[in-house]
Parts: sequence; structure tokens; C-alpha cells
Amino acid sequence: MQNTSPPAPSGGVQSLERAFDLLERMADAGGEVGLSELSGASGLPLPTIHRLMRTLVSCGYVRQQPNRRYALGPRLIRLGESASRLLGTWARPYLARLVEETGETANMALLDGDEVVYVAQVPSRHSMRMFTEVGRRVLPHSTGVGKALLAHTPDEQVRALLARTGMPAATEKTITTPEGFLDALAQVRAQGYATDDNEQEVGVRCIAVSVPDSPTSAAISISGPAGRVTDTATDKFVPLLQEIAADLSTALANNGATAQ
Repeated sequence: MQNTSPPAPSGGVQSLERAFDLLERMADAGGEVGLSELSGASGLPLPTIHRLMRTLVSCGYVRQQPNRRYALGPRLIRLGESASRLLGTWARPYLARLVEETGETANMALLDGDEVVYVAQVPSRHSMRMFTEVGRRVLPHSTGVGKALLAHTPDEQVRALLARTGMPAATEKTITTPEGFLDALAQVRAQGYATDDNEQEVGVRCIAVSVPDSPTSAAISISGPAGRVTDTATDKFVPLLQEIAADLSTALANNGATAQ
């Protein structure tokens, strides 16, 4: 069987790289897998995977289920929460640029499991402004950031997510069918940005774009009253959002490179 694991960078510790590769493959598979599935996906022999998983279990990063399958462990939650806070800290200067140039509230959100979680915000200076608490979790089907985050996810995975979460209507304009949401994602891919047009909250519009090549799926957005975030404003804001998302992507890549 051909090994499909990424080659080890010069000077890397192979066992450590393999362990992280397995954790990422578990996350891609929904958080729970069997050894044979990991072997097939990674190309590593079963004894190697078993040894790595035994170490990860003993450290608390993986746990073994009663059915003998392996699931991501609770110690990863602490790491993820800390990383999300740090990512939000890095993003704040870029969100501040968005506020300065658009006048509207700027947000950054990540996809955490089946939910969208907001990790950073810089509020508008307007007296009438949008506010989303950092740490707030929402379902992706009614938000611009949710559409941006899921736009390039395969349709079957999107359908499975929607089946797990349901599609409750937050307003009369919320998309409540899988077909309608998949059509919206196709539109996001075609136009390069996502919108929430009174779908999460009446009177509020949001424009969102994904952060390209982010180490975890991330999106940034601006939101404001529908009377200010008009179609004309959208035409002006979208190129700015895309530019700042690209700049943030570069900054995140450079931060990662400093550890090498």
C-alpha cells in the first residue's frame, strides 16, 4: 500500500508528524475512526498506528470507545480553545481595518464541529451597530460566515451536517431546506462571497468571505443594519473583505513559519 502521509520536513520528528497527521485525519472523519480506516487513509501499517494511538490515548488526546474505535480526546478541547483565542487576537488588527474602512462591525468565525463559533469582533462606531459576543455559537445555515465556511465542503457532508443540526428558522428569510442551502453555497462559490440577508436577525445584513489557506476553516465578515449594508455598499465592501482575508491568511502563514 502506498503511503499517502505527507513527507517529513527536513529535521522533523517523524513519529510526532505522524501522530498529528492521524489526529487531523480523525477530525476530517468526524472525530471517531477505527484503526483499519486510519491505516487505509494514511498508508501506515497497523502496528505503527496502534503504537501511536496508544501513546495519544495515554496522553488524553485520544480515547478508546467501548466499540474499540478511537475518538478525539478531551485534552484537545483546551488546546483548541487556547488556539482559537490566539487566532482571534491575531485577527483583531485586520478586523479593525474593516471597521475603519466600512464603518460596520467586523467579525471572525471558525467552524467548530457542526457549529459556527465567533472568535473575534471589532465593533462599529455607529450608535446603531451589531454586536455578537465572542464565543457565541450559531448554526451555519442562517449566517453569512456559515455559508462562507461551508462553501467548498462536499454536498454529502453538508447534507449530513444539516441532518444533525436541523435547520430551524430564525426569521422568515432563513433557509430551511438542504436544497435551498446547497443552492446558496453554489452561489457563494460563483460570486466569491456569502451574505446573510435578514436570515439570522430581522433588519441585519452580513457579508462574509473565507480566509484562504487558513490552518483551520475561518471566515471574516462585516454586519450592520440592512439600511446601511445595501447592495451598493456590498459591491464596495466585497473587494475589501477579500483583500483583508488574503492579508490575514499571509499573516497566519508567517506566524506558523516562525516556529520552523
